[in-house]
Amino acid sequence: MKKLLLVFCVLSAAGVMASAQAGDVVKPEASAEDGAHVDEISFDTRASFHQQTENGIYDSHFQGEYLNLHIMGQLADGLTFRVRQRLNRKIDDDNPFSATDFLWLKWQADPKWSFTFGKQPILVGGYEIDSAPIDVYYYGAFSLHLYQYYAFGAAASFHPSDSQTISVQFIPSPISPVTQNAYSYNLYWNGHFWPWWKTVWSYNLVEDELHRKMNWVVLGNKFELGKLVVDVDLIDRVAFKQKDPFSDWSAILKAILTLGKWNICTKVGYERNDAANMDPDWNAAWDGLVAPTHKGSFDLVLPAGHDYFYYGAGVEFFPLGTEKLRIHAAYFGDNHDSTHNFDLGVTWRFSAYKRSHRQ
Repeated sequence: MKKLLLVFCVLSAAGVMASAQAGDVVKPEASAEDGAHVDEISFDTRASFHQQTENGIYDSHFQGEYLNLHIMGQLADGLTFRVRQRLNRKIDDDNPFSATDFLWLKWQADPKWSFTFGKQPILVGGYEIDSAPIDVYYYGAFSLHLYQYYAFGAAASFHPSDSQTISVQFIPSPISPVTQNAYSYNLYWNGHFWPWWKTVWSYNLVEDELHRKMNWVVLGNKFELGKLVVDVDLIDRVAFKQKDPFSDWSAILKAILTLGKWNICTKVGYERNDAANMDPDWNAAWDGLVAPTHKGSFDLVLPAGHDYFYYGAGVEFFPLGTEKLRIHAAYFGDNHDSTHNFDLGVTWRFSAYKRSHRQ
């Protein structure tokens, strides 16, 4: 009921703003707050018919996956805000903002520097994590098993040019529950080497739920080759006492070929953590705090002695020739179990209000 009321209020507000834009409402006289405005209110949603076979047994069901509310605007010149609320997600009593992805203010201090405070993406490199969840049909083990992807924190960004951004961020750790005081210290580069080679790279010093620190180096690369776009993510996870620094890693490849209104897509990934990556200082008191398969491991996301291979392919069709409406069919599976998944679904986006440039 509360979510329906929220949607009603947002749509009502959008209607008032639209009427004001058309001249039906008299604008107030200019004031100190004249720079404040809402730029856009929009929704996007995805639902699918999910089918799977597990050990030869077939199952299917319809499922609603996302219903997101987006609000973007400006409080004053140089001070912008953004909200993304998942209207279909249950709010956790221990985390009242569990359904809120974005709730941040950004201060553009000058053309080269900006500062962001509030709930924001945890700046981990790689295009699988960087993609909006509504545009991802399946994840690898590393991305899927993080405790959180968005958190309240602070970031400072340097913009040497329009297409290059270097950020530092202090924020709760993605591998620790939101209620813990464990943090992540992130250095992040979103830029490019050439126009056809874009990058989302990061170094992350993260604390896990046992307050042990680990290093991540995440190199996300996007190659735009005409109608073919290829993403290559390389992730290396290293504990300070880990003997081999290249023994806990992930490699992910995604390719999309665009042919008119159609996308032909595929994604494969392989993730491996050597069995030797065990913590010699493991405390027996921690045994009850982690899953039995994770006991003693440096890495609690992909534990020692595990490997994970996942794969899939699909097609996307855009009947209107834009992102407003997308129909998809996707198959995916992995080597972890004998489940084969097939989804047929629809994604659509709707702008309830968009501010005119004349305002």
